[in-house]
Amino acid sequence: MIATIKEDIQTAFREDPAARTPVEVFLCYPGLHAIWMYRIAHWFWCKGFKTVARFISHIGRFLTGVEIHPGAKIGRRFFIDHGMGVVIGETAEIGDDVLIYQGVVLGGVSREKVKRHPTIGNRVVIGARAVLLGPIKVGDGAKVGAGSVVINDVPEGATVVGVPGRVVVARAPKRVSGIDLDHNKLPDPVIEVLHRLEKRIEDLERKVGQ
Repeated sequence: MIATIKEDIQTAFREDPAARTPVEVFLCYPGLHAIWMYRIAHWFWCKGFKTVARFISHIGRFLTGVEIHPGAKIGRRFFIDHGMGVVIGETAEIGDDVLIYQGVVLGGVSREKVKRHPTIGNRVVIGARAVLLGPIKVGDGAKVGAGSVVINDVPEGATVVGVPGRVVVARAPKRVSGIDLDHNKLPDPVIEVLHRLEKRIEDLERKVGQ
């Protein structure tokens, strides 16, 4: 557990340029506190003490504003920046080196006791208030823009934005470390469509004028 805490603190320094000292990160990062509470709750869940696990998860939500079901499976170096409003469902699976921002929801769309939450690959970045629903798969190195609603699989290395989420970059360089999701630089699919329509109209006007 001590080794995991150290690794999580190192991850916070890697992902958040506002991090200053290990003590500050340890005391003042609710995203980390939520992850640590989850790891304790997950241990009890796997040992069969499910009520205890849910109670620990409940305390974690009360203290941090982050709700992670103890049945979820989360890899190493997972980081939640800011944290408030994050919800991760029971059958969600998250790989290594994943970064998510406040308000992200990994939700289910079924009442059946089956796999009903997203599977997130390695090195994925999910922007603030993005909602991912159902047993979809998000490939390694993918990015989900802020406020997107994703209900379909996301290919490896792709960038998805919009409601519903649309792939606007089919392949991107793999994220190795550090924050590289500049929300202001993500393409807007609606604007792109309008630009294409505008160009098409200009082409038609030019042809008519000839």
